[in-house]
Amino acid sequence: MSTKEEVLEEVKTTTQKENEIVLYNDDYNTFDHVIETLIYACEHTSVQAEQCAILVHYKGKCTVKTGSFDELKPRCSKLLEEGLSAEIV
Repeated sequence: MSTKEEVLEEVKTTTQKENEIVLYNDDYNTFDHVIETLIYACEHTSVQAEQCAILVHYKGKCTVKTGSFDELKPRCSKLLEEGLSAEIV
């Protein structure tokens, strides 16, 4: 493998964009439900989940998980099944 090929391969791996699950505020779900669901679906600690719930409440949305699309899809589905508003971007 030449030096040129090594550099080209390195650039490809570092520019790969990660996807994000964005959780949106709603008028239906309680803080406790959002926190419990983030712990269950996204494997957050209770502190992480509480911070995300507060951000969603005051800012309207919050990125709750990043990763590959294949990794995020089942997690986002769990959030949606629990009645939360979320999408992968």
